[in-house]
Amino acid sequence: MAIEHSAPQGSQGERYERRDANVPALLKIALALLATIVVAMVSMYGMFHYFAKSQQLGPPASPFEKEDVRVLPPQPRLQVQPKLDLKTYCESQSKDLNSYGWVDEHNGVVRIPVDRAMDLILSRGLPARAAGSSSAVTAADSGSGTSSSPGVSGLEGPCAYVLQKESQHSEKE
Repeated sequence: MAIEHSAPQGSQGERYERRDANVPALLKIALALLATIVVAMVSMYGMFHYFAKSQQLGPPASPFEKEDVRVLPPQPRLQVQPKLDLKTYCESQSKDLNSYGWVDEHNGVVRIPVDRAMDLILSRGLPARAAGSSSAVTAADSGSGTSSSPGVSGLEGPCAYVLQKESQHSEKE
């Protein structure tokens, strides 16, 4: 079954649109757009002049004035050298974990290395509840469990990474 294409009457086989664009409507749209742009520009001009008169900013800042006086920005400030700050922090934490020292000398509280504390707990054991206690003693309460947390003798997180990287770097040298 063949379909025949018949041309509309009066077109005589022409293959383009004979009707033109609606020029008056396009001109109205262009004029409305131009008027909107002009109104926006005039209102911005007026607004800038209003703010220039009502809110004086003062003289512009000069980097050459008062060289001896440096005004710091308000808190919080950004770190200038975050890698060095992290390294210093991690070294102090490592020193606290792996050295002896006073925590509170007045009350007799001391700090011992984590490895030494673990050895003391293994040799002495953890304190248990008295035999006449009404509540039952569990393996976790008496310390007879054998669980150990990773990184107890050292640091975890970013400090472990920083100190491990630093020790590997020092071993290479």
